[in-house]
Amino acid sequence: MALNDRDKQQWPALMVQAQHGSQQAYERLLGALLPVIRTQVNKQIYDRGNVEDVIQDVLLTVHRVRHTYDSDYPFMPWLQAIVRARCIDALRRQGYRRYEVIDDEYGEEAAAEGNVIPDEQLLGHYLQQLPARQREMVEFVHLNEKSLAEAASHHQLSLSAVKSLLHRALVNLRRIGEKNE
Repeated sequence: MALNDRDKQQWPALMVQAQHGSQQAYERLLGALLPVIRTQVNKQIYDRGNVEDVIQDVLLTVHRVRHTYDSDYPFMPWLQAIVRARCIDALRRQGYRRYEVIDDEYGEEAAAEGNVIPDEQLLGHYLQQLPARQREMVEFVHLNEKSLAEAASHHQLSLSAVKSLLHRALVNLRRIGEKNE
């Protein structure tokens, strides 16, 4: 069954209804999302034996963090972030690592010797280049999977201040990543 744009446009409203306790809306939403989640997971997980486990992990995460969805923002990027995070977790559990090579000539020698930089170290290096408050927000919200409201309360900031710090942090991280490519 192909999804049309009209169906997709209903997802934010269904999520808001689910956030307010509508079991029927929640079941409709999950039923509609399952094929989308399956497609996204299949694009990122090559071990077919793990695909169903990752799909279940995504659904559990959606259930656990559904309160973090903000209807002022598009639904699909929120969902895709969850899918991407669960896929990365699954790949890490399998021992998959992506590596950054700084110099092509050195990179070939380093790869042969096993001297490469794991993503976690690279991420840590990038985060250290952010201003302290931006780094704190990224770590609190994205790495610790806390909601924007929790971040605002914990750091005694307004919700818009948290959103602003996160936006600036992500812009800076993009800039840092591009500079290091």
